[in-house]
Parts: sequence; structure tokens; C-alpha cells
Amino acid sequence: MSMGFFAVFDDIATLLDDAAAMSKVATKKTVGILGDDLAVNAQKASGFAASRELPVLWSITKGSFRNKLIILPIAFLLSAFAPWAIIPILMLGGVYLAYEGAEKVMEYFFHTQHNEEEENLPVKSEEEILAIEAKKVKSAIMTDFILSIEIVIMALGTVIEESLLVQIVAVTFVAFVATIGVYGIVALLVRMDDFGLKLIELADGKNSFLAKVGQILVMALPKVIRVLTFLGTIAMFLVAGGIFMHNVAELHTYLHFLPSFIAELLIGFLLGIVALLLHTIFEKIKFNVSGN
Repeated sequence: MSMGFFAVFDDIATLLDDAAAMSKVATKKTVGILGDDLAVNAQKASGFAASRELPVLWSITKGSFRNKLIILPIAFLLSAFAPWAIIPILMLGGVYLAYEGAEKVMEYFFHTQHNEEEENLPVKSEEEILAIEAKKVKSAIMTDFILSIEIVIMALGTVIEESLLVQIVAVTFVAFVATIGVYGIVALLVRMDDFGLKLIELADGKNSFLAKVGQILVMALPKVIRVLTFLGTIAMFLVAGGIFMHNVAELHTYLHFLPSFIAELLIGFLLGIVALLLHTIFEKIKFNVSGN
């Protein structure tokens, strides 16, 4: 009886050891998409009032955890019973990411006109501001959902030959560490200016080094956010283009002469423009139908 008891513990220890080893492999394989995830989510989490940054980021983080709880069991079920469905789901997610990226590009080029129109609008009420915030949070959680699918599928692909229990432990570990790591770093970034102001306050005009560091942090935040916004948009195109490059053999054949970075960026951008045009046409048709 005691021997059987210890045998169970030995099996559990072996399972955990295998899962730990495969978790390291899966993490290394997904490190690229985690970098993209950080850039995209830093972009999505920025642009809120200072007093709302952490509450909003916490809402997005909770949404990210919920996304993982939805995606993980579905991914394991699909891997076991319908592996053919994984690629089409990934490609649909790629289309959505490309659309988001194209929308950001359009906003950048037409932001002047948009801002001029907003200046003539009345000051928004607290309810309107909260409604806009909720819409942005919803968009951020949706984008996180797509990126989470990519992370989970990539991690699953590295351990697909392992037992189901090892797959569950390893991929779940990678998925949740991704959320904690990415949003932890994003939280530090969006509070960089507050930390800088605190250093300036502590310096109290006496410690010039602390004051200079604080000023650098305060002045650097807008630049960091702009850089991350740019990188986040590029990351959307790269992730979307990478999904199609890796799963549509013809694209790889026709664009083999280009560096993979350029090819994925090009495919993602073109895909985003097409998706944005189709969405615009659909919205116009919908408006005309409802107007009649």
C-alpha cells in the first residue's frame, strides 16, 4: 500500500518535471509573440486619464484572464478532436488584428481633421467619458483575445507530442505567465510619470540627481507611449501577416525573395486595408438600409 502511495508521488513528480521542461521550451517559442503582445497592449492601455489608468488596466487584465480561461479548454479540445479547425480560427483572428492595425494607420493620417471636429463638440459628461472608456476596454480585451489565441496555439504546438497532462500544465503556465508579465510591465510603463513626479518631490530641490531622473521619466513617458503605439501597430500587422505566411503555402512561395519581416508586414498591411475597406462598405450599406 505504501509503495503504491509513493509510486503515485513519483508519477506526479515526473509529470511536473516534464511539464516544467516543456514550459521552458514553450516560453522560448512564444517569446516573439509576447513582445508583440506587450507592444500592442501598451498601446491599448494608454490614452486614459491618469486617475483611471490603473483601474482601466486592471479591467483589461481581468478580461485577459477570462480570455485565457475560455481559450485554453477550447484549444485542448480542438487539439484532441478537431485539429483542422485551429488554423481557420487563427486566420480569422489575423484578419481582425490586421483590421485594427489599418484602422490605427487611418486614424494617424486623418487625426488632424478628427481633432478639429472634436474641438467643436461640447464638453463630454462623466457618463459619456465612462462610456468611451468602456468601449476602449472592450476593444483592448478583444485584441488580447486574438493575441491570446496566438500564444496558446504556438505554445501548444511545441508540446503537441507530449501527453495531455503535460500539454495542459505547460500551456496553461505559459498563458497565465504571459498575462501577468505583459500587464505587469504595462502597469509600470503607464505609471512612469507618477514615479518621476515622486522622485522630484523627494528631491525637494536638494538632490539634483533624483530631480533629473524624475524629470527624465516624466518627459520620457509620452515618447515611450508614442513609440509603443507605433510598435503595437506594426506588431498587429506582423502577427496577422505571420499567421497567413505560415499557413498559406502560396504566399510563402510568391514572397520567398523578401525577408520574412518585410513579407509578413506587407501581407498584414494589405490584409488590414482590405478588411477596413470591406468594413467601411458594409457600414455604408447598413446605414443606407437603416436610413431607408
